[in-house]
Amino acid sequence: MLQFQNIEFLSGLFILLPLIFLLVYVIKWKQKVKQQLGDVRLVEKLMNYYSPDKYKTKIIIAFIALTLSIIAAANLRKPAQGKGSMANGIDVMIALDVSKSMLSQDEKPSRLEKAKLLINQLTNKLENNRIGLIVFAGQAYLQMPLTADAAATKMFVSGASPELVSVQGTNISDALRLCDVSLDTKEKKYKAAILITDGEDQDDRALETVKELADHGTIIHTVGVGSADGSPIIEPGTNEYKKDENGQTVISKLNEQLLKDLAQAGNGTYHSLNNLSIVSDALVNELNGMEKKSISNAGGFIEYQSYYVYFLLAAILLLVAEFFISEKKLSIA
Repeated sequence: MLQFQNIEFLSGLFILLPLIFLLVYVIKWKQKVKQQLGDVRLVEKLMNYYSPDKYKTKIIIAFIALTLSIIAAANLRKPAQGKGSMANGIDVMIALDVSKSMLSQDEKPSRLEKAKLLINQLTNKLENNRIGLIVFAGQAYLQMPLTADAAATKMFVSGASPELVSVQGTNISDALRLCDVSLDTKEKKYKAAILITDGEDQDDRALETVKELADHGTIIHTVGVGSADGSPIIEPGTNEYKKDENGQTVISKLNEQLLKDLAQAGNGTYHSLNNLSIVSDALVNELNGMEKKSISNAGGFIEYQSYYVYFLLAAILLLVAEFFISEKKLSIA
């Protein structure tokens, strides 16, 4: 079924109505001025070279080209792969650290915002796979169960913040355990977990939990956000640096060694989030290299065949033709 991707752009067609009235007004105005100049036959003889019909033709062509350009911007398309179709993919649970330390700005604009940008890039590239989202700090919560709906994934990611978790801290073990129960425990393959955090874990059971996930067939990849030198933590709402009980500014540092150990124990890879594109491409390559299963595309990714290029090409050709149409008559009687 044909549909417009950006149907709101079609409202631009309404600007054609006042333009049409303006054109009619200009034509009538020209006729009126011609009559006011004096002898109409003398004026017409002096303007014998000018073709009103060609002028109207040029205006009509320009109107048609503008109409086609607006339709091209709205992007007429039809589904090439509809909802409910089947595709080969895997299940991926993403555990996102939303503790206050992720507000540190040694990564711009902040650790958390850069992590969210990474998830959005992964969402765009991981078509035909199902993605779930867990947010965690001192506790972990299932923010979004496994889905192939890219729009839903981005919506939940955009709302991820420290306010979602009342208990602060960083409990990686809790997050990984929730990843485990959110995946199909009966399967020993077709699934992976991506842990995105600065690694400041306040629970020493993370390595033990990773080994449990690995025994269940889940591959664990880790992504470290932050720097080894560390950065102060900005308190939400106050924009002031967090201080300890002694009044000293708290410095949050990336625990890279822990994340490397977790990735190794989970048969996965570790990535430092320095370059978004490089890390997302590396993770996508790892995930795409896994053995896949049949997954329903219900409500999720849909491939479309777009037709905007035909309307745009026609508009360009008409504008080129209009440019070469002269308002002069071919012959003067």
